[in-house]
Amino acid sequence: MDLERSSLCNCVVNFLLEENYLLSAFELLHELLDDGRDAHAIRLKEFFSDPSHFPPDQISRFNSLRVADPQSLLEEKEALEEKLAISEYELRLVQEDILKLKTELQKKTGTSLDEVSGSNADASTNDGPDILQQKRDTSLSDLGPLKDNERRDLNCAVKEYLLLAGYRLTAMTFYEEVTDQNLDVWQNSSACVPDALRHYYYQYLSSTSEAAEEKIAMLRENESMLKENNRLKDEKQSLLKSKELADGQVMALTKSLEALQKDIKDKEILVQDLKQSLDHQRKELNDCRAEITSLKMHIEGARSGWSLVTGDVEHVHSPSLESYKEEIKLLQKKVDNLKAERSIANEFVESINSEKEITETTKNKVVELCDDNALTSSVGIASGVLESVDSQLHANHSSDDTMDRSEKASEEPVLSSLYENGATENAEDDLKQNGPPPTPDNGLHLKSESLGGKPDSEKMGLGTIQILSDALPKIVPYVLINHREELLPLMMCAIERHPDSSTRDSLTHTLFNLIKRPDEQQRRIIMDACVSLAKNVGEMRTETELLPQCWEQINHMYEERRLLVAQSCGELAEFVRPEIRDSLILSIVQQLMEDSATVVREAAAHNLALLLPLFPNTDKYFKVEEMMFQLVCDSSGMVVETTIKELVPTLLKWGNKLDHILRVLLSHILGSAQRCQPLSGVEGSVESHLRVLGERERWNVDVLLRLLVELLPFVHQKAIEACPFPSVSESAGTSFSTSLLELYAGGHVEWPPFEWLHVDCFPDLIHLTSLLPQKEDHLRNRITKVLLTVSELFGEYYLAHVMLPVFLVAVGDNADLKFLPNPIQSRIRGLRPRTAVAERLATMCVLPLLLAGVLGSPSKHDQLTEYLKKLLGQSVVQEGQPAKFNAEIFNSIRFLCTFEEHHKMIFNILWEMVVSSNIDMKIGAANLLKVIVPYIDAKVASTHVLPALVTLGSDQNLIVKYASIAAFGAVAQHFKNDMIVDKIRIQMDAFLEDGSHEATITVIRALVVAVPHTTDRLRDYLLSKIFQLTTTSPPSSDMMRHRERANAFCEAIRALDATDLAVTSVRDFLLPSIQNLLKDTDALDPAHKEALEIIMKERSGGTFDAISKVMGAHLGLASSVSSFFGEGGLLGKKETADQPGPPPESVEPATAVPQPQPPVEDTRFRRIMRGGFTDMLRGKTKSSEELPPSQ
Repeated sequence: MDLERSSLCNCVVNFLLEENYLLSAFELLHELLDDGRDAHAIRLKEFFSDPSHFPPDQISRFNSLRVADPQSLLEEKEALEEKLAISEYELRLVQEDILKLKTELQKKTGTSLDEVSGSNADASTNDGPDILQQKRDTSLSDLGPLKDNERRDLNCAVKEYLLLAGYRLTAMTFYEEVTDQNLDVWQNSSACVPDALRHYYYQYLSSTSEAAEEKIAMLRENESMLKENNRLKDEKQSLLKSKELADGQVMALTKSLEALQKDIKDKEILVQDLKQSLDHQRKELNDCRAEITSLKMHIEGARSGWSLVTGDVEHVHSPSLESYKEEIKLLQKKVDNLKAERSIANEFVESINSEKEITETTKNKVVELCDDNALTSSVGIASGVLESVDSQLHANHSSDDTMDRSEKASEEPVLSSLYENGATENAEDDLKQNGPPPTPDNGLHLKSESLGGKPDSEKMGLGTIQILSDALPKIVPYVLINHREELLPLMMCAIERHPDSSTRDSLTHTLFNLIKRPDEQQRRIIMDACVSLAKNVGEMRTETELLPQCWEQINHMYEERRLLVAQSCGELAEFVRPEIRDSLILSIVQQLMEDSATVVREAAAHNLALLLPLFPNTDKYFKVEEMMFQLVCDSSGMVVETTIKELVPTLLKWGNKLDHILRVLLSHILGSAQRCQPLSGVEGSVESHLRVLGERERWNVDVLLRLLVELLPFVHQKAIEACPFPSVSESAGTSFSTSLLELYAGGHVEWPPFEWLHVDCFPDLIHLTSLLPQKEDHLRNRITKVLLTVSELFGEYYLAHVMLPVFLVAVGDNADLKFLPNPIQSRIRGLRPRTAVAERLATMCVLPLLLAGVLGSPSKHDQLTEYLKKLLGQSVVQEGQPAKFNAEIFNSIRFLCTFEEHHKMIFNILWEMVVSSNIDMKIGAANLLKVIVPYIDAKVASTHVLPALVTLGSDQNLIVKYASIAAFGAVAQHFKNDMIVDKIRIQMDAFLEDGSHEATITVIRALVVAVPHTTDRLRDYLLSKIFQLTTTSPPSSDMMRHRERANAFCEAIRALDATDLAVTSVRDFLLPSIQNLLKDTDALDPAHKEALEIIMKERSGGTFDAISKVMGAHLGLASSVSSFFGEGGLLGKKETADQPGPPPESVEPATAVPQPQPPVEDTRFRRIMRGGFTDMLRGKTKSSEELPPSQ
């Protein structure tokens, strides 16, 4: 034992010194010396006396420090000892509690925990000695520094050893030195065992050095493998990133190569265009040469005319021979100049070609630039010719006046001809037609007429356009708005023909701003003008001049101007390049879809439908499809209608991706519902499967189901076209016969468009309806319309053999699936509910669709009748039987009643239930009549419902009778017809004559439900009956029944007080009834008593202070406020209180004819109070069947 203790102590000493816990080691030295264990303290003495660790000079310096007062140190020591004793006591108590808890836990866990702790102990005893042995045994390899988990385990083991060995001061010092760990908490690991250090010691003794070495090697190998695994993962990630980068580079290089190939093709086309331009310039050069020849002829004619004139006129001198030589030289220079001009033109074309090879502009811009350059070159050549001619004419300026005039006469037409046409074709034609001139003067005169007529008219036209362009912006503001469209022809002419682009832009801006807020007709006129203009000016000018001016209006404050932008996207797209249509114009339409104005979004949908057929390809299909779904889910019904009727058919025709649209559509429908919060957070309940739909989500599901209805004809057509049995399909036409379905079931062929309905569509619709609460009747109606459309399109056989079995399986019934292939049969069987919650969901949500959407088809009328009889018969086989969920079945039949065509059939079944001898069938009939009352009219209520209820009310069975009373209340709640009210009053009198407590309570509560909605006659009837019943004493002395009766009367009075009662009714019935109730205070609820007292005070002429009192009363607010504003309330009584004893005439009209209510009574506050009282009176047990349908 001493050897073991010595070894453990040495282990602790080594651990403290190696981990540098010096204070703990020093404290342990003193405690060992105090215990007389000098042999165990030898190493600690050597360590602390070593001058290398603790130099003498430092010790002497520390000793020289001022010593504290011994008395104060003693007092502090005593205080610390006292605290230590208290802490030790508390620690001991805590440890004892921990040991007790551990013992109890071990007892509960049993042998499994013992095995685990044993294995942990084995593992810990295997690990501990290895560490100690490694520190002492040099034969083992170096373990390296302690890991964090090893250090934590050893710290806890040393702390435990010090406490068990009695070294408490050392343990406290050790607590203080270990600052990064809570030593009181030892995490659950293999090293965490009781008396851990001894276990480590025993494990060390029982192990060998080879086993320890092998374990250490395995640990190191494991660590190295983990590091290598992490390194390989990092390399894998880097290689994947490199691969993605390389793929991106390959894609970029591929796109670059395609772009370069396209550029090469464009440049080849450019070279061809430049060659054509060069040929055109050569032709123009030849025309210039012909012009020179014609000029020479004119000069020769001028010379001969000059020689003739010189013989007649004495003062005219003949030109010298030198002048003729100079003229010849000038003409030769002119020819040289023309050759030089040609070489310059060729060089200019080559320079253009070289420039185009390094540019990346589009083909059309290149062609336009080349055409402009060619025109400039031609004009330059013509200008050179003009300069040469001009120099020739000025060289002969010294000739006589006649010659001068003739040369000027020939100069002007030549100038104008060359400037306007760039050639002399017209001049040559005139010369050929007229032949050589007989005289020089006549020839020159004819030449000038033929060359100068056309340019003068063109100049005059340009001048007119200029004047018109300058005047239009000044004229427009002074023209009446309704007549400004008459200026459109002038504007179009000016925009089309004006040569200056800035002036054209200004006029185009005026065109689009012609009317501040153009109506539909004016927008049509402006857009027709733009279309006509676009036809005349061509693609480039439409893109660069017309469309930018139009699109400037996209953010205009007036929606009429933004409508112009939307219209331009669809109508002007035909006159721009194809690549502009699916890029710029499409982005403009997408921006207009976000507009705040409904009409603009509707116009965007309409013009997107016009734009799609003009797209050059379907590359932007998925973007357009996304835009279509965005428009379908728009908040405006107009936008949705336009999208469904116009855009969707166009998108299908253009993209031909019906299957993708259907897949995305079903995903959107389910996603809109699944994103909503569940009705309840209780896991496993029915309500946790249902969703609370917001207004936006409800709208989205509704419009997407409308879209599905519109797509079904396309699905039907595609299913017929894709039929794998052409011979049968041709004979069957557009219907699906039994023989075709048999071939489909056994043919093992794929028919995706046909299978989509029963494989994808029906299961998703079943899933959707299983998410909708009972109040979502509108969405169920929409799903029902989808199913009825399917049965109408695909025919009776498809309905009977495919559609009906799918929904029968979904509600849990048996069905024949022989007309479906085996793989699909297994998927359909998966729709069958497997749990009780699933069965209730199927009855609540899917059964209404089966009744109204599948069996509700006209061809299934008889089968629907039989199915309903079977359903209602099963629901009442046993009273209180929950298996068939009676409430859910009644709700399904209620939903079926929303379709008027089924009313006759339902009432036939109900009448069979009414006359049945089965009590449960009669009770079910009464409950069902109560549920379906909101969905019938007054005629049906008088002819079918009331007779059935009268029959049930006359039944001998009290349960049947009381069930019919609640149904009478529902009829009174929904109908104000006098004849119906009279029948109800008569029947209620019959019930009250019974005198039983149950009948009285049931009648009062049934009529209270109808109080806010019924007529004054029925309210007065109820009030009079309450007065009669409160006047007489209750038949039973049972206090519970007595209180129930009083509470029912109080609730009825408070409900009646919230309505407009006549003065006589208040005086004769209301106040006396309250007085009667207040006499029996023991039977009254305190809240009811306080409310009745307030009503009494108000109705009897109390002050306004009663209003403030009722604010703190329990549910008394509505009665007080309504009484204050009511006909018989405080304000109404002030008029009659001043006149004691009013004549009878003044009272009778108030009861016989309802007076118009003052404006103050119809306030929102009053309506809220009425609604609150109605909810209170109906109570917490009110079922959803009592509510009107959610429309």
